[in-house]
Amino acid sequence: MPGLAPGIHVFEASHGGKGSWMAGTGPAMTMSFAGIISMSSTVSPLAPTDVPAMPAIAGVRLATAEAGIRYKNRTDVLLAVMDKGTAVAGVFTKSKCPSAPVEWCRAKLRGGKARALVVNSGNANAFTGKTGRQSTALTAAIAAKAVGCSQNEIFLASTGVIGEPLDASKFNGVLGRLADIAEPGDWMAAARAIMTTDTFPKVATRTVKLGKARVTINGMAKGAGMIMPDMATMLSFVFTDAPIAPAALQALLRSGVEDTFNAVTIDGDTSTSDTLLAFATGAAAAHGAPKISRAGDPRLKAFVKAFREVLGDLAEQVARDGEGARKLVEITVEGAVSKASARRIAMSIANSPLVKTAIAGEDANWGRVVMAVGKAGEPANRDKLSIAFNGIRVAKSGARDPSYDEAEVSEAMKAPKVAIKVSLGLGKGRDRVLTCDLTKEYVAINGDYRS
Repeated sequence: MPGLAPGIHVFEASHGGKGSWMAGTGPAMTMSFAGIISMSSTVSPLAPTDVPAMPAIAGVRLATAEAGIRYKNRTDVLLAVMDKGTAVAGVFTKSKCPSAPVEWCRAKLRGGKARALVVNSGNANAFTGKTGRQSTALTAAIAAKAVGCSQNEIFLASTGVIGEPLDASKFNGVLGRLADIAEPGDWMAAARAIMTTDTFPKVATRTVKLGKARVTINGMAKGAGMIMPDMATMLSFVFTDAPIAPAALQALLRSGVEDTFNAVTIDGDTSTSDTLLAFATGAAAAHGAPKISRAGDPRLKAFVKAFREVLGDLAEQVARDGEGARKLVEITVEGAVSKASARRIAMSIANSPLVKTAIAGEDANWGRVVMAVGKAGEPANRDKLSIAFNGIRVAKSGARDPSYDEAEVSEAMKAPKVAIKVSLGLGKGRDRVLTCDLTKEYVAINGDYRS
């Protein structure tokens, strides 16, 4: 497009087609990751083989730019502009050391309306004190002027290095130009702009009937390390044209995150910046979608299913892109005294360096799983415990399974996905979490992160 400033990118809308991507309800023309530029020179071997063509959402316009936040020659700022009346909901980190943007969003969420989202990568604007708060205020002021709205309708998110001041003056001019050129756009480019150590952009989409209209749900996420969300996620943004009131959207988001993003861990570390925001433009009301004021509205049944699929899809992609990961690991705990107890035991297994390194070494070391169960602090009976790797039972009733075959299990451990199932035999509690293995590359990535 002639006349654009250097470093400014504008994108045409993508058009959906037939096909599918992972499990779900949305129509999705697929494309491969070939040609998609990654922050890393090597895309995770666990990356999805197909990427959905993300349809435009009425009421949402996107643009990205190079603002020079930390690195040169890479897009590092995303501006999403929403139509007037867009509802917003959010969940955030429970870290006691939250970033300045998290505090900003929590305060503005009370208004329930959004006109713009500004996301930058390269600097988390966390642990930056008064300077950090001034940076968020300046960013919001620049964005509000660019979009023509109140600062109370501006939402912010930052990701990158902790403890470094963010020079928000770099947004001067940039956000104004982005607001001028933003169009229903290339969601992949938007997802790339928010990446840090991610090796591939993470997007998901579903389309579903709501009343007489078909509504779309698009989502993007970033995250590969410092991942163990607590009522939030790394950075993730979900958009829909469904007409859903802020309170109903908030309830849907809070319930939807529990068995998706909150059931993922890479390294057991909860970020200072975890932010998950959902935006509902309401544009589908013009096509027959009913206005929804309650999360329990029975007309939302199909929408809720699709909404949770988008969250689950993105959460799995985060696990697939764990720093240095070579194995996707699914841990299921059943027979616990409650679901909450099963979750805590599953997380104990998922966060054990000994379990994770054994999986990296393709070793079905069930003794380490026993250790992780025992240390979780939850009810467990050694003599009732059974463990299986990829459907092969290796331990039963507190001892090695009589039919245990080392060669068979070793071969199964070579698969890119390893499923660990633990049966406690105490009750009906069941839960599932996702993680990845722990490799030498994880140490290398984090050892070099600030250099």
